[in-house]
Amino acid sequence: MLNRYPLWKYLMLIFILLIGLLYALPNLYGEDPAIQITSASKNIVNKNVLANIQNVLKQNNIQSKSFIFGSEDIFIRFINTDLQLKAQEVIAKFLGKNYIVALNLAPATPKWLAMLSANPMKLGLDLRGGVHFLMKVDMDTVMHKLQENTLDKLKQRLTTQGIHYIDLKKSNQLEVLVRFRDKASYYKFIKYLVSFPSDIVFRKHSNCFLTVRPSDRNIKIAREYALQQNIHILRNRVTQLGLADTLVQRQGDHNIIVEIPGIQDTARAKEILGATAMLEFRLVNSMIDSHGTIPDNSELKKTRDGQVVVLYKKVILTGDHIIDSTYSANEYNEPEVNISLDNAGGNIMSSFTRGHIGQLIATLFTEYREHGTSNMNTQLSLEKHDEIINLAHIQSSFGNYFRITGMRYPKEARQLALLLRAGALIAPVQIVEERIIGPSLASQNIKQGIEACICGLFASIAFMIMRYKIFGLAATCALLANLILIVACMSILPGATLTMPGIAGIVLTLVVAVDANVLINERIKEELRKRHSIQKAIYIGYKAAFSSILDANITTLIKVIILYVVGSGSIKGFAITTGIGIATSMLTSLIGTRAIINLIYGGKRIHKLSI
Repeated sequence: MLNRYPLWKYLMLIFILLIGLLYALPNLYGEDPAIQITSASKNIVNKNVLANIQNVLKQNNIQSKSFIFGSEDIFIRFINTDLQLKAQEVIAKFLGKNYIVALNLAPATPKWLAMLSANPMKLGLDLRGGVHFLMKVDMDTVMHKLQENTLDKLKQRLTTQGIHYIDLKKSNQLEVLVRFRDKASYYKFIKYLVSFPSDIVFRKHSNCFLTVRPSDRNIKIAREYALQQNIHILRNRVTQLGLADTLVQRQGDHNIIVEIPGIQDTARAKEILGATAMLEFRLVNSMIDSHGTIPDNSELKKTRDGQVVVLYKKVILTGDHIIDSTYSANEYNEPEVNISLDNAGGNIMSSFTRGHIGQLIATLFTEYREHGTSNMNTQLSLEKHDEIINLAHIQSSFGNYFRITGMRYPKEARQLALLLRAGALIAPVQIVEERIIGPSLASQNIKQGIEACICGLFASIAFMIMRYKIFGLAATCALLANLILIVACMSILPGATLTMPGIAGIVLTLVVAVDANVLINERIKEELRKRHSIQKAIYIGYKAAFSSILDANITTLIKVIILYVVGSGSIKGFAITTGIGIATSMLTSLIGTRAIINLIYGGKRIHKLSI
């Protein structure tokens, strides 16, 4: 029989709509202004700190909504932003510089919805507020590493070929200077370099010396690799810290943009993003006393206690081979970091320690800190700081798994484990610009976006009902269901973030959904003019319009996919909401409205349609 749906189709539609309502519901509860209190590396957040904060807030008549005491932080919710800002000022003044008091936003979703993993949509920086950083990758460090690599390559090649030389040292502008004993060695090495792949270029000079530098291609590859790896590592780092909504993208040849929604205080974000956390494992030169003459192959480094140790310059292993690192406490309740190496790193460490049993191995921790000014724009320069955090006797061969100790505080060990797990930055980064987008501006954007969405929705509803009567009313129901499903999908999908352009995408898809129903309704009217029966007109109207609607949506979807692949940031946000909207509008416009019309008219003797 025409225009009849089986029961299972109605049950399926009801089920989809109920699931959509359930996962769209958290967005009605909004977010609470909150404060997150974390300690500096030398301080501990405990219940005494919590009690003191509660007393300070009570003395200043600041009412809080709730307190959440975590393993490393305290989370306080407030009713409004005025109380939040006042509380931050009071708490920061009370705790001083020993603690980080950061503004934040926390979802106000009820526990029963949270238990079902029903969370509100993730909002972008323009809708939620947060911090924006423009970070510059220090390409000078990249070039310095490339020069060091060229020096090591030349030393290895000279040794392999048995060519004698007087001097091998770094010069200016990425160059390495090689001076030979005689012309025979000089020409022999030139002949060897000419036959070698062009990863380096050289220039001949009189008096038997050469200047060698990396090729332009190698320089370009090194710069590109450093930039791409830093972007990848920064994404890993913020993901490890639970900041999954963060935007990390490239800008130009050596800049990276990082946007973190929901954080109104830059201190913690700077600590996370700017940390370098590089590890090197080196052998201790126990044959040389720190007060004696230091050979060229060694250098002095200090432990955290100020002890001077002579280390070989040659690095056994770097943190690049670390695939996992976790925090734990040893049998003496001291913090330690458990290291897991990849196969290559495990083989290197195993073969080295097997041949140096009984000797000392040092773990050298390196980071870059901001220091002074570097130019007219008063941008801070980066200064290298390194210290030995662990000295251990090699008692047996190490494998892919070992542990390092020497951290004073648990938080320090946790932070190091996290940064090593996310990966060490290929080159240090410098924050050259930072902006804070406040929650008041974000709430204004949300208000304007919702108003635009409601106005467009009501205009479409009014037109459809006036023009198509009951069929217009069915289209209106489908339109509302479409909106619910879009919001639910945006809330469920882990990588979807709603931005202002995303709201524009929602409005656009609602218009597209209306267009589909206009096509169907006009085709039904056309079939009625051809003197077809009412039931047949409805059937043909939906069937004939399907191909046109499908073609229109496929072409739109192709454009959306191109926007998502080629675009970035807000353009991707627009593409995501538009793509989701196209999929849900196909369901609601074709199946949803058909189900309503079938309930009203299906299988009945109808003399006139309200269309």
